[in-house]
Amino acid sequence: MYNNRSVLLNLSKSKSIDIQFVDVVYEVQDGFSGLKKQILKGINGLFKSGNMTAIMGPSGAGKSTLLNILTGFKRDKSLKGNINYFNNKGNKESWNEYKKHSCYILQEDQLPNFFTVNEAMMISANLKLGNSLNKKAKQILIDDILDTLDLIQTKNTRTNKLSGGQKKRLSIALELIDNPPVMFLDEPTTGLDSSSCLQCITMLQKLARGGRTIICTIHQPSAAIYKMFDHVYLLADGLCMYEGAAKNTINYFADLGLYCPKYHNPADYMLEIVSKEYGNFNDQLVAAIESNKIAWQSKTSTNQSIIDNNGVKNYNEDKKITVLINTPSEFTRFWILLNRCFIQFYRDWTLSYLKMLIHFSVGLFFGLFFENSGNDSNKTISNISYIMISLIYLCYTSMMPAVLKFPLEMAILKKERFNNWYQLRTYYIALLIANIPLQILLSFIYCSISYFLSSQPLDWNRFFMLFGIFTLTMHIADSFGLIIGTMFNPVNGTFISVIIFSMSIMFAGFFIFFNHMPQYLYYFSYLNYMRYALEGSIQSLYGFNRENLNCPDFTYCHFRIPQTILIELGMTNTKYWFDVIILIINFIFYRIIAYYMLKRNLLII
Repeated sequence: MYNNRSVLLNLSKSKSIDIQFVDVVYEVQDGFSGLKKQILKGINGLFKSGNMTAIMGPSGAGKSTLLNILTGFKRDKSLKGNINYFNNKGNKESWNEYKKHSCYILQEDQLPNFFTVNEAMMISANLKLGNSLNKKAKQILIDDILDTLDLIQTKNTRTNKLSGGQKKRLSIALELIDNPPVMFLDEPTTGLDSSSCLQCITMLQKLARGGRTIICTIHQPSAAIYKMFDHVYLLADGLCMYEGAAKNTINYFADLGLYCPKYHNPADYMLEIVSKEYGNFNDQLVAAIESNKIAWQSKTSTNQSIIDNNGVKNYNEDKKITVLINTPSEFTRFWILLNRCFIQFYRDWTLSYLKMLIHFSVGLFFGLFFENSGNDSNKTISNISYIMISLIYLCYTSMMPAVLKFPLEMAILKKERFNNWYQLRTYYIALLIANIPLQILLSFIYCSISYFLSSQPLDWNRFFMLFGIFTLTMHIADSFGLIIGTMFNPVNGTFISVIIFSMSIMFAGFFIFFNHMPQYLYYFSYLNYMRYALEGSIQSLYGFNRENLNCPDFTYCHFRIPQTILIELGMTNTKYWFDVIILIINFIFYRIIAYYMLKRNLLII
C-alpha cells in the first residue's frame, strides 16, 4: 500500500537545480533589412532552488524573452552569453539533461476539451511515469496532487467547464505528475481574480518550499502577492534594475535615495521608478547592479557555494518510500496517444458523428441526383460528372478540417512536446493511425450510398476499386491540408488551399480533356494527384472489359461501348493499379512533408 503523501514527494527527481546566467545578450532584427535591436543587454542573474522568483518589469522590458531563453524556447544565433545549470552536488548539468528536469507552463491554459480533469491527469501520468507505478498508485498520486491544488472537487468535470483559476491550477497539476525540480510560468496570474491570484501564488510558494526552482514572470502583483516572492528580478529596457529579496526592496531603493511612500505597494513603486514616472533613475540603478559584477565572476568559479547557500533542505530526505521513475518508451507512449485520439474522435460530435451524417446525406442526394447514370449510355458524361464531383466533395471535406487541425492544436502540442511528454514523431504517427479508420468509414458511407443509387455496376470488385480510390484521395487531401495548415495561419491557409485545389481540378482531365489540353500544360497534370484519382475511378467503372452499357433509344448510343469513353477522355493507356501506386506514393510524400513542416514550426532541430 502506498502512502498518499509519500508517493507524491518521492517521485521527485532527487535534484535541486540552480540557474545562473552571465552577460546574456539577445538581439532581434527590426524588419528584413533593418538594424538589430537588443532586447536583453548583457544581464546577469542567479535563480536558486527552494526559491520562488518573480521576473518583473514594464511592458517591453524583456521579461518573456528572458523566460523563453532560460526555458529553451529561444536558443538561436541571436543569443549570446552563458547560461549554466548546477545540481545539488554543485556539478554543471548539460542542456539535454537539464531539459528533462524542467517544465514550462505558458500564459494561456492549453487543455484538451474532451477529457475530465482526472482523465487528463491519468493521460499525463501514463505518458510520464509509464510502469513506475501501477494504476491504483497513479490514482493515489493524482488525487494527492488535485487535493493539494484544491481541484479534487472538479475531478470528474470536463476541462472546458473549469474556471480560469481552475484551468491554471490544472495546467500546473499536469506538470507536477513527475515532480519536476524546475518550473517556469509565464504570467500565472493573468485573467484571474484577486482571490484566485493569491491562491495560485500560495500554491507555487508551497511547491518552492519543497525544493523546486520556481520562476515566473508577473506584471503588476498586489502587495500581498509581492511579499510572497523570495526573489525578485526587475527588468527595464533590457537591463537589470534590481535583483534580490522582495522584502529588501524598500530598503534597497531607499539607500539609493528613492523612498517608497508609506502604504504604497512596493511592486507598483518599483515599476513606477523604472517607467520614469519620478524621473530617469535607470542609469543609477544599472550602475548599482554593475558594481556587483565582480561578485558574479566569483560565483562562476565557485559552483558549490551556489548550492550550499540556498538554505533549503533536500526535499527527498527522510522519506520512507522511494519510487524510481522509468520513463516509458516511445512505443508505449504511442499506444497512449492513439487511445487519446480515439477517445477524442468518439467524443467530438463535429469530428465524427456530424461528418458521418453529412456524408450519408450528401451520398443520398448525389445518388438520387445522378439516378441511373451509371448504366445508361446516354448519361455517361453525367456519370463522369458524378465521379468528378464525388472526388471534389471528398477532397474538400477532408482538406478544410486538416488546414485547421494543427493551428488549433499547435499550442497544446508545443506545450506537451516541450515539456517532454512525448516525441513529435510519436504524436504524428498516432494521429495518422487514428485518422485512417475514420476516413475509411466516411468514404464507405458516402460511396456505398451514392454508388448503388446512381446505378453503378453491381460488381463488388468494381465497388471496392472505386471505394479504394475515394479513400486514398481523402487521405491525400487530408495530408495536403496538414501541410497548408503548418505553413500558414487559418485564414491564409483556407484561401491558399482553395486556390491550389482549384488548379488541381483543372488539371484532372475532366473539365479540360487531356486530348484538348495544350501540350505544354498537359505535362503538368502528371504532378497532380487528382489526375490519377480520376483515372483510377473511371478505370474502376469502365475498364477491365466491362460489358456494353444500356441504350434506351435502341438507335445509336455513342458511349454504349465503354472503350469509347476511355478514348474520348484520353485514358486508353491508363492502368488502375498504376494509379493506385501513384496515389499511395503521393499520400506518403505529403505525410512526410507535413511532418517536417510541423517540425520546423515547432522549432525542433
